[in-house]
Amino acid sequence: MTGVDRPELRMGTPRGRWVLFTTVLGSGLAMLDATVVNVALGRIGAEFDAGFSGLQWTVNAYTLTLASLILLGGSLGDRFGRRRVFVVGVVWFAVASLLCGVAQNIEMLVAARALQGVGGALLTPGSLAIISASFRGSDRAAAVGAWSGLGGIAGAVGPFLGGWLVEWSWRAVFLVNLPVAVLIVVVAARHVPESRDPDAAPRLDLAGTALAVLGLAGLTYSLTAAGEQGVDTLVLSVGVAGVLALAGFVLVERRSTHPLVPMTLFRNRQFSAANAVTLMIYAALGGLFVLLVLQLQIVVGFSPLQAGAALLPVTVLMLVFSAGAGRLGQRLGPRIPITAGTLIAAGGLVLISRIGADASFAVGVLVPVIVFGCGLTLVVAPLTSTVLDSASDRHAGVASGVNNAIARAAGLLAVAVIPVAAGITGEDYTDPAAFGAGFRTAMLISAAMMVLAAVLAAAFLRRPGAEPDEAEPGNRIRPDSYAQCAITGPQIHPGPPVAALPPEPGTGRGGGPTD
Repeated sequence: MTGVDRPELRMGTPRGRWVLFTTVLGSGLAMLDATVVNVALGRIGAEFDAGFSGLQWTVNAYTLTLASLILLGGSLGDRFGRRRVFVVGVVWFAVASLLCGVAQNIEMLVAARALQGVGGALLTPGSLAIISASFRGSDRAAAVGAWSGLGGIAGAVGPFLGGWLVEWSWRAVFLVNLPVAVLIVVVAARHVPESRDPDAAPRLDLAGTALAVLGLAGLTYSLTAAGEQGVDTLVLSVGVAGVLALAGFVLVERRSTHPLVPMTLFRNRQFSAANAVTLMIYAALGGLFVLLVLQLQIVVGFSPLQAGAALLPVTVLMLVFSAGAGRLGQRLGPRIPITAGTLIAAGGLVLISRIGADASFAVGVLVPVIVFGCGLTLVVAPLTSTVLDSASDRHAGVASGVNNAIARAAGLLAVAVIPVAAGITGEDYTDPAAFGAGFRTAMLISAAMMVLAAVLAAAFLRRPGAEPDEAEPGNRIRPDSYAQCAITGPQIHPGPPVAALPPEPGTGRGGGPTD
C-alpha cells in the first residue's frame, strides 16, 4: 500500500467507541483540573499558611504554561503524531499531578502546577484532532458532537467530584488523576490510530513560543507581585521585560515562515473583533470562577461541595441550550445574541457581587448564577462560530487555537489583576470582612468587562459574508455541534480533514485507522 490513508472509523463501531472514550477521558482530565482546583484553594492556603498571591499562582502557574504552549502542542501532534503527543501529554500530566499531590509547601505545588500545564498543552489539542483524523467525513460531526456532550457532562460532574474530594483531602484532587491516566494510556495504545499532518510546517516556531512564555510569565509575575509587595524596581523591570517579550513575539510571528500565530488572520476585522470580545469575556470569567468559590467558603460558610455545586447551573444551561444559541446566531448574526448575552451576564455579575454572609443557597446564590449562566449561554456558540467563519477552512484549526489561547491568557491575567484592583492581598482570604469587600469590587470589575465586551460586539461584529470555500461535503463541522460548556476556554476546532500515517516501512500495514 502506498500514499496515505483516509480516515475510516465509523461511529457505533467498537474501535470508534474506544477512540471517543479515550479522547473524552483525556480532555476531561485537563478540564477537571482547571476547575476543581479552585474549590480546593481555601484548604490549600490553610495547610500551607500561604498568602493570597500563593493561591493566585496555584491557579496561574497551570494556566500560564497551558496558554503559552497549547499552540505548540497542536503543532507537535501534527508533526510527530497526534496519538504519540497525546499519550506523552497524559503521562506528563499524571507525573505532575503526583508531584502536586505530595507537595510539601506552596512553592513546590506551584512548580508542579506549571508542569501540569505543560502536560495539558500536549494532550488538549490532540484530543479533538484525533477525532478529526480518525473518523470519516460523514461521521466526524457526530463524533465531535458526542465528544462535546460527554465532555460537558464531565464538566458538570467536576464541581461535585472536586467538592467531595476536597472535603476528604485537597491532595485527592490531584491524585485521582493517576488511575485515570493509566487507563487512558492503555486504551490509547491498543485502540487509537496514529495520525499526522503531511503538510505540517517543516520547523517548529520555538522562538515565538519562548517569547510568548516569557512575555506572559513576566506580566503575570509583575501584576501579582505588585498587589503583594507594591511596585518596586524588580516588579517594574519584570513587567517591562514581559511587555517587550510580547512585542517581540508579534514581530517574530510577522516575519516567520512557519508562525505559531499567522498574523494575517488579524487582517480580518471580524476575527480581530471576536478575539477582543473573547479577551473581555474570559477575563471576567477568570475572576469569577476563582473568587466565587472562595467567597462561598470564606464569607458565606459553605462546604467545598456546596461551593462547587453553586457553579453547576452554568454548566447545565450551556449543555442544554448552547446548540440552540448557535442556531440563533446563525439566523440573526452574532451581534445580537453576543451583545444581549454579555449584558445579561453583566447583570448576573452585579447580582453575584451582592452575595454576602447571610446568602441562602437557593435564592441568594443560585438565582444570580442562573442569570449569569443564561447570558453566557447566549454568547459562547455564536462567538465560536464567528471566529471560525472569519477564517477559511484550512485555517479553521489555527484560528480557533488562537482564540483558545487568547481566552486562557485572558483568564491568566485576570486572576493576577482583578484581585489586586479589588484590594484582595496577603491574608485577606482568611478575613471574611476584608475578602467580602474585595469580592464585591472584583465582581463589579468583571461586570464592567462584560459591558465592554457588549460594546465591542455591538460596534464591530457583523454577520460573516464569506461562505466556506474548502470544505468537502459533510466535513464542515457546525460550531453549534461542539459548543459545550466553555468555562475553561473555547473548544479547539479540529480543522480540515487530515491524512493518517503512511504504511509502516517494510510491513505493508497502514498506520491509519481501520474499522
